[in-house]
Amino acid sequence: MSNKLKSIILDFDGTIGDTRRLIVRTMQQTIAELGLESRTDDECAAMIGLPLKQTFTDLILMDDATGDLCAATYRRIFDVNNTPDAVPMFPGVGETIRKMHSAGLLVTIASSRFRTSLADFVNRMGLSEYIPYMLGAGDVEHAKPAPDMVLKTLADNGLRPENAIVVGDTVYDIRMAHAAGVSAVGVTYGNGHRADLEKERAEWIIDDFRELEGILEVQ
Repeated sequence: MSNKLKSIILDFDGTIGDTRRLIVRTMQQTIAELGLESRTDDECAAMIGLPLKQTFTDLILMDDATGDLCAATYRRIFDVNNTPDAVPMFPGVGETIRKMHSAGLLVTIASSRFRTSLADFVNRMGLSEYIPYMLGAGDVEHAKPAPDMVLKTLADNGLRPENAIVVGDTVYDIRMAHAAGVSAVGVTYGNGHRADLEKERAEWIIDDFRELEGILEVQ
């Protein structure tokens, strides 16, 4: 592990937690309830990683008020769908996060999910003691792929760009990292695609979260 590396900035949806089924199901129910033009599961999944309202305004042509209604409807349905077993961790995530923490790395999260929801998932997964710093929607002025979350993470923790790497599953994560001058690891098992991660020139691309152990040289 490089002596300069002090922190890992993790995405949540599609990187730590397997939320695709929950999110897509809730999006589809929102679209149906509001009588909007239908979209496929894959089209819905391609929006994961964006701020909630934007997932709908980018997916379907609509005015601003309808976008707000979509977000509110989604949140209501999500609260019903979000049962205790709705979001499992991807294989090896818990073990690897604990290893990174034990190695002295500051493990953080930068997510488009609101922080209350994010904290609930992290606590439910038993990761709270290993992830002391999290940013969610509303914590910065500009959401992904803007660099705000990474820049705030660095500033709040006295870090420089070379002290951190971002790990995420979508192009939004890679763009966020690079816009902040930080290297990025793209994961292929979430909601993104290897070809897109390669096009964004992610410094590393991995198929399993546990591969971070080799990149970071933690045991």
